[in-house]
Amino acid sequence: MKLLAAAALCAAATLVPSAAGSPRSGNLHATKDCTGFDGAAGSYCMITSSSLPAIEVGSKILYLQPAALLTPQGTDVVLDLPGPGNNAAYGNCSLAVGRCTFWGGTGKFTWFHASVAVSYLSGPNWAWTGTYSFTPD
Repeated sequence: MKLLAAAALCAAATLVPSAAGSPRSGNLHATKDCTGFDGAAGSYCMITSSSLPAIEVGSKILYLQPAALLTPQGTDVVLDLPGPGNNAAYGNCSLAVGRCTFWGGTGKFTWFHASVAVSYLSGPNWAWTGTYSFTPD
């Protein structure tokens, strides 16, 4: 009887999704405010909304070579979450082709991949629309 109860408890536990978990892939929609982008070293945009819980509001997109953002090659970027911890995603963005891609990172962004179209909204505001996954290469 105890064995049956333990098996039922284990089966029930596998059916309950983790509150901290998120889907391993899906659509990504985010908006960002680029008031902090001035074209100089250290320029950044700040996430103002995101459909992916791992990309928290207040996260910064740091542009490592801001002058290259308007070229087809683009600039390397770091998506850095607010608060403590080593949670960052690495990628490249080009406004010349209207795309950002991400391939891996640390902490929450281990195995992270994303490809998003970049579109202008208004004022300092921009949008990302695309897909993401958390899968090893």
